[in-house]
Amino acid sequence: MTGELPPLTNDPGRPDGQGRAHSGEDRRRMIRRRALTLLIIVLLIGIPAGYLVISANQSRASGKDKEAKYSATGLTEGWPSKLQRRIYQVPVPHPAWWVASYETNNWKTSRLYVEFETSDAGLTAFLTSMGMSEKDLEKDRLPINARDRDVTGWTFDGPGTWSGLVHKQENPAPTHDVVVNHDKPGYPRVYVVARTVP
Repeated sequence: MTGELPPLTNDPGRPDGQGRAHSGEDRRRMIRRRALTLLIIVLLIGIPAGYLVISANQSRASGKDKEAKYSATGLTEGWPSKLQRRIYQVPVPHPAWWVASYETNNWKTSRLYVEFETSDAGLTAFLTSMGMSEKDLEKDRLPINARDRDVTGWTFDGPGTWSGLVHKQENPAPTHDVVVNHDKPGYPRVYVVARTVP
């Protein structure tokens, strides 16, 4: 005796998955599940990517602002190289920030222009390493000449107490013209022109 299987029909009410209504319901559920999965993937990837784009744009804008500030003056943001600091004997102290420098060379004189902000202790360390002290700073003395100011864009006419000194040395050791602005108490801004005759 052989058993016969019942014929397959498209009865919408059949619970065995053979009917159209049940098949359509599974398809809707599958589409909804895929849409939800796609939405989750987009959110997991899109939100961090959006933050990265925003952060990169802000960083780029900040860098462009600094670059524009210094490129207009010839100065380059960043510390002078160790070799430059050694040759020109410009001991930029730690801590120091907003550091910028620029070097010019010709057959007659080589110059290194350095600008930085530091703490009171950093200023003391800087002057001490040059064999000077804060007592050597003369109020309202601005020994950096007009030619060097034109090269760097330094004006020395802002607010604050200005002082300066000249640290002379015999060639080939560099001579330093130093100007200090005490506009922000505890955070002096230092401008240095070191020049040497090759």
